[in-house]
Amino acid sequence: MSFSRRFCRIIATTPRNRFIEKVLGFRETYSWTSPALHRVGRQIHQQRCSVSEAQLDPFSLVADELSIITKRLRSVVGSEVPKLASAAEYFFKMGVEGKRFRPTVLLLMATALNVRLSEPLSDGVGEALTTELRTRQQCIAEITEMIHVASLLHDDVLDDADTRRGIGSLNAVMGNKLAILAGDFLLSRACVALASLKNTEVVSLLATVVEHLVTGETMQMTTTSAQRCSLEYYMQKTYYKTASLVSNSCKAIALLAGQTSEVAMLAFEYGKNLGLAFQLIDDVLDFTGTSTSLGKGSLSDIQHGIVTAPILFAMEEFPQLRAVVDQGFEKSPNVDIALEYLGKSRGIQRTRELAMKHANLAAAAIDSLPESDDEDVRKSRRALLDLTQIVITRNK
Repeated sequence: MSFSRRFCRIIATTPRNRFIEKVLGFRETYSWTSPALHRVGRQIHQQRCSVSEAQLDPFSLVADELSIITKRLRSVVGSEVPKLASAAEYFFKMGVEGKRFRPTVLLLMATALNVRLSEPLSDGVGEALTTELRTRQQCIAEITEMIHVASLLHDDVLDDADTRRGIGSLNAVMGNKLAILAGDFLLSRACVALASLKNTEVVSLLATVVEHLVTGETMQMTTTSAQRCSLEYYMQKTYYKTASLVSNSCKAIALLAGQTSEVAMLAFEYGKNLGLAFQLIDDVLDFTGTSTSLGKGSLSDIQHGIVTAPILFAMEEFPQLRAVVDQGFEKSPNVDIALEYLGKSRGIQRTRELAMKHANLAAAAIDSLPESDDEDVRKSRRALLDLTQIVITRNK
């Protein structure tokens, strides 16, 4: 089956296609039907045929480079004020830095767009990242991670969270004020790094990300009853809160590499759909995961009155659930009632199916990149494809 037919089949079978086209079609850059995704005659296996079919570990491909970036981040977030430094580096410390999912995506995208790495250093520290371009793309990965962690610190204050990444949240350990200031400090460091790139288009992209984070959080805090029960509203909020950071950062990687607008758009589409799939699975895991596996409390969203895709899909099957949602979840019985309806519905399954649709769209964007015979490029593209499956099959 040709790529264009496969892509059209994905679109045609996507649940609630009309509203999703509207959500992901606001502004031309969010269109599912980007011309770059209509290359004809492309077979899905073409990008993969010279690489072993055994699944690659995307994180191992960039492990040495991630180590360099992690060390640099720890130095960047230092401050002359000890308390602020301690707060800002809280989630950059060894053991609680997370898997560095976003930097991994961006480093793989850089290589996938034909950015070559130098020979390894003789002392084994990692890749000799001597080219100016690769250093600038690493900077995007660092900026993205600082913005992400800053958003986590602020979210935990808003949600009155107790844990994050398996340890006490910063607000629980050091208080709300210092947690907010630490988030602001990380954003300021990200701004300084962004300015050093001296690329106005990239600056605009990442500034838009911060705007989207604030917009999405405000949308979540100020919903009307109708908006709270709208899947369209939920998807738009999800793009702002989660997918915008990945999509715009991927596009920034392409722009720094001097890629065409078509290729930059494909990078954007990959990040957007991967980010949406990631959040949809997060919403599933909030119901099916454990506090230990998630590193935070399960049922966190519904207990904070946040209605996500599984409940929204369950509400389509059981309209009487709407009354429970409207009453809110401050009372424990309402949470139990909602969970009972969810258990009887296909809410979890339909959310997974929607996540899979977005994962397929992300893979379609990678499969539509210009062909390359370079083995490193092909491995990185294969790793990006594998990430789409890792995202939808993870359990934490």
